[in-house]
Amino acid sequence: MPGTAAAVGDEVDTEEVDTRPLDELLDDLYHGQERISQADIYRRAVAAELPAQLLSRLNALPEGEYAADEVTDLLGGSTG
Repeated sequence: MPGTAAAVGDEVDTEEVDTRPLDELLDDLYHGQERISQADIYRRAVAAELPAQLLSRLNALPEGEYAADEVTDLLGGSTG
């Protein structure tokens, strides 16, 4: 099902993807911010030149605003 947490996880083998750059980006983005839109997160990830696999995971998120814990739950990251 596109746009679900399961679909995001199914698109990329998370065991082979180093999520540390994504975790660092999210730490930076959410410093002093409660919610950030999917579009803003994706734009910043592109500007930070994150690997294509991580960009695909971010692009698969449904449009909307997310708190840090919501994003990490959906992406399977460790930032929180």
